[in-house]
Amino acid sequence: MSVLEVAQVTVQPGHEADFEADLLQAAHTVLPRSGGFIEFTGHGWGIERPLTYLFTIRWETLADHLEGFRGSALFDEWRALIGPHFDGIPVVEHFGV
Repeated sequence: MSVLEVAQVTVQPGHEADFEADLLQAAHTVLPRSGGFIEFTGHGWGIERPLTYLFTIRWETLADHLEGFRGSALFDEWRALIGPHFDGIPVVEHFGV
């Protein structure tokens, strides 16, 4: 069984296009270098909350995400690309799939 990270990120008004471009760059250049990474899927913008973006990342194990990725310099690269667009703390949950 793998683990699906489900993330909802609210971005600052006017940052939508830059956030999405930086997220896709991070997803294609940073995540693949992390052990246990399987796939990234950007799902898009919310209807009720149009400044909220939903994406998922599939990992081999929860530890691959929480200990491997988040405990590495790759997480710093990831946040340097997408973090400046955040309006608040992202909501992240994990599901077994």
